[in-house]
Amino acid sequence: MDIQSYIKTQKEFFNSNQTKDVDYRIKQLKKLKSILKANEPKLYDAIYADFGKSEFETYMTELGLMYQEIDRFIKKIKSWSKPKRVSTGLINFPARSYIMPEPLGSVLVIGAWNYPYQLSLVPAISAIAAGNTVILKPSEMPVQTSAIIAKLINENFPPEFFQVIEGGVNETTELLKHRFDKIFFTGSTKVGKIIYQAAAKHLTPVTLELGGKSPSFVLADADIKTTAKRLVWAKFLNAGQTCVAPDYVLVEKKIEKALLEAIQTEIDQHYKSTPQSLETNYMQIINETNFDRLQPYLNGNEIYCGGVSDRETRFISPTVLNHITFEDAIMQDEIFGPILPVITFENLDEVIQKVKAKQKPLSLYIYSKNRNTIKKILHEISFGGGAINDSMMHLSNSKLPFGGVGYSGMGSYHGKAGFDTFSHFKSILDKPFWLELSFKYAPYSDKKKKWIRWFVE
Repeated sequence: MDIQSYIKTQKEFFNSNQTKDVDYRIKQLKKLKSILKANEPKLYDAIYADFGKSEFETYMTELGLMYQEIDRFIKKIKSWSKPKRVSTGLINFPARSYIMPEPLGSVLVIGAWNYPYQLSLVPAISAIAAGNTVILKPSEMPVQTSAIIAKLINENFPPEFFQVIEGGVNETTELLKHRFDKIFFTGSTKVGKIIYQAAAKHLTPVTLELGGKSPSFVLADADIKTTAKRLVWAKFLNAGQTCVAPDYVLVEKKIEKALLEAIQTEIDQHYKSTPQSLETNYMQIINETNFDRLQPYLNGNEIYCGGVSDRETRFISPTVLNHITFEDAIMQDEIFGPILPVITFENLDEVIQKVKAKQKPLSLYIYSKNRNTIKKILHEISFGGGAINDSMMHLSNSKLPFGGVGYSGMGSYHGKAGFDTFSHFKSILDKPFWLELSFKYAPYSDKKKKWIRWFVE
């Protein structure tokens, strides 16, 4: 079956109204969780073959989050799908008003390579929970994970409901020629623009989960040891290939030395600066193209620690750079790798203005005990989401919508936000026949105008 046929059969199936049945959705989600759990060994093997990701990290950052999302949807779909009463006001008396959620229809989800299970399947789970049919296009870069996703979905779900289409640019381009009721994309801002332009031709709504340079503010009153532990974990998880990883650190000058020393201690404790660490708790760079993109950042004199690399194994050790300025090459684009630039500052207002001069980041992190300073940064800088005295862990709370703003994305998902993203909310006014006031009808008069003013104001 070709792409056009898959889309046609999904639209026909959606129009049969089967996916609007909440019990049907719950059944499909339970089935998906059962399939994933039964095939965990195959999922672990595939992702390890692609870039050496351990079972522990795969469960913690991918499978566990998917199971959590599925369980939350199963528990909440019935209440989220019910019409919600809202007040009506005197102008429409007697009547009742309510908002009625409905699925959008046929949905295209385009996943990302860096967390290939989670970033493909969590949006698909959200779309299914909201009552849509789904075509999923996983990233082609991790070949084995793309293949296992396609195998598990396509062998267990009917194509008119849930279908995986593998491939690269050509297949994505072909998919984007067709009209969907929603497109959800996770990836780079560059590709996000292409998706947005293609969707605009059909007036298709989009959710774009992109990226950006996410800063971490470390103030002088921060707990340095704990800050270093949390920053190092968040930055070097997945070898830095995380859209919400701390992209760079802004540290108050008076604690620069102490923080750098604490970060190096933390790195030395948990990572080895040799390719052999790939066998334990560290990962490869996804491919040679991304390795070659990152390698020039290791050629300067700014390396504080790390800087070891091996192209054959696609290994770059956890690396920290200091004496960095906002004008340096590494500060121009999102790093997306295990290299952490550290910039010192003395004047908070000045550094806030420099952050604001850049595109709005996907995430922002603040390490401080001073609530006024925290409030100031949160108030002045626009960003998608973040954390105070931690990094990345806001993603673990499905009650917090996840998404960007401006160049870091549009729209959000996770939990209820995911249900809302793939739903339309119909507004309904329901009136009886037994009473009809005449003041809104012609002929108009000053008296009727007074009545309307009374009802409205």
